[in-house]
Amino acid sequence: MGGFFASALKEDCVFDLFFGTDYHSHLGTRRAGMAVYGKDGFNRAIHNIESSPFRTKFERDLTKMEGYMGIGCISDYEPQPLIVRSHHGTYAITTVGRINNIDELSKKILDMNGTHFLEMSGGDINATELVAALINQKDNLVEGIKYAQDMIDGSMTMLLLTPKGIYCSRDKLGRTPLVIGRKEEGFCASFEAFAYLNIGYKDYKELGPGEICVMTPDGVTTLSKPGTKMRICTFLWVYYGYPSSSYEGVSVEGMRVRCGNRMARRDTLTKEDIDAVAGVPDSGIAHAVGYANESGVPFSRPFIKYTPTWPRSFMPTMQTKRDLIAKMKLIPVHELIENQRLLLIDDSIVRGTQLRETTEFLYQSGAKEVHVRPACPPILFGCKYINFSRSTSEMELIARRIINQEEGKVVERPVLADYTNPDTDKYHRMLDGICREMGFTSLRYNRLDDMLDAVGIPRENLCTYCWDGRE
Repeated sequence: MGGFFASALKEDCVFDLFFGTDYHSHLGTRRAGMAVYGKDGFNRAIHNIESSPFRTKFERDLTKMEGYMGIGCISDYEPQPLIVRSHHGTYAITTVGRINNIDELSKKILDMNGTHFLEMSGGDINATELVAALINQKDNLVEGIKYAQDMIDGSMTMLLLTPKGIYCSRDKLGRTPLVIGRKEEGFCASFEAFAYLNIGYKDYKELGPGEICVMTPDGVTTLSKPGTKMRICTFLWVYYGYPSSSYEGVSVEGMRVRCGNRMARRDTLTKEDIDAVAGVPDSGIAHAVGYANESGVPFSRPFIKYTPTWPRSFMPTMQTKRDLIAKMKLIPVHELIENQRLLLIDDSIVRGTQLRETTEFLYQSGAKEVHVRPACPPILFGCKYINFSRSTSEMELIARRIINQEEGKVVERPVLADYTNPDTDKYHRMLDGICREMGFTSLRYNRLDDMLDAVGIPRENLCTYCWDGRE
């Protein structure tokens, strides 16, 4: 995943850029960067944030950088923003998204004009560098951005900082957001709408799918109108989004509370069956509050997430270490666990490793029962658009592993349709298998129709690929 922020002001923009970018630290864990343009031209800083938060790494740059326009990013993988010199002039670029056909596109560009790409430490090509190379195939930036959007299989939202303004381009189907804020001194662009509120901006506009704008200290001009088809990622509300943010006018926290309400309405457990409802911090908490409000079962916090020195950015890239750190962050409150029948709500179950260990940790701390209610349906397909999961194969997904055990073979897509329907026997056998493997007292997932109803925007505008394979 990743996040970004940009500012274009009639005065120095670095303060706003620093804090606006920092507000996206929940979206990335590996690299961060800022690039500004001012009287001395371009200036850029990129740092590793794997073991230290954004503010710690960039506070020295805050006093050294100067400019009236700038872009910043938090990245889960590639270093950016990049500064590119091309026939368009010099510009800085940052992106959020995923390119599934990166090998095909890089070969096409190499064959066309003999350019080269720098390999990163893992041997991969920097996706942002490839986007810049695609843009540079056309005669102007707008046509280049459109060309890149058309050629990319996946999703790509981008910001380009030029001496004349900041080009803002939301991905072609609007899978990720891009919003504009305004204040007297100028404008900002942001992934998360909440990121600009405390630095004085108010909502100005939300870019539509595929829309391209240019932002200057004096205004925002649409250069390419938005398309009519949208597939914004539903997982933004379920997990990724910060609670105080909103997308397409729908509050993240509000959606999660409604999601919990709807789970409680369908559940067969009652106040007589469980003693407390708890949410796995942080994203599971609002879902749990909604469930508790609807069911009448008391909300409880039987474990606390330790964050003073371990923000989300302090997460190793190795999955085994990430699981260990995630476990170490949770501190039990034994008085609220011992002899309790707990209903535990998490945002999702992906591989299952962390939630299994959390359940074991609750039993070891004295819980009598642990009933689990994920806030979204079983994840059957790896994301093709925004890299929300680090799974390298769909076979790492616990739901797929259990399905393969049930079928005695690797199951192809047509058969998986039966496992996405909560009214089929195969679906319930899958749930029973997951429940046994994870050691839960009981397991019941949220239904897709209930989850989408909690979002409240038309289903055709939402991406549900990871749950039902719908493109």
